[in-house]
Amino acid sequence: MADPKPSVLFVCVHNAGKSQMAAALMRHKAGDTVEVLSAGTDPGTSLNSQAQAAAEELGASMVGEVPKGILDEIFLRVDRVIILGNEAKLASKPGMHGTIETWLTPEPGPEAGDKLAQTRIVRDAIARRVDNFYDELTNN
Repeated sequence: MADPKPSVLFVCVHNAGKSQMAAALMRHKAGDTVEVLSAGTDPGTSLNSQAQAAAEELGASMVGEVPKGILDEIFLRVDRVIILGNEAKLASKPGMHGTIETWLTPEPGPEAGDKLAQTRIVRDAIARRVDNFYDELTNN
């Protein structure tokens, strides 16, 4: 029997920017070799347009995605839960299959340029982590 494909849940507070970018970048890199999910601890109402634009610049798409909350059945069964930034907080739960880790992200301000320029800095940091994480998940 083939090994089941690895699964990851990317989480941030609103599931509108960082976690959506991470999920889009992982889907773009991994195709169907990794199950990729995203959610927020306090989901927003719409995606961050700068995050969408920044992801698209690297060929990743957030089309069709919407902010969503964390479902227990997903949280408990995924191999890894990746929290992006330092605002979202999650704790392990009994019966949880995977592990939780936090990826701190840059928090650029106006000195870095307009909102899109700031978002590109965050995206690039996430993209580097996604590339390394994909290699770890797939033993490359």
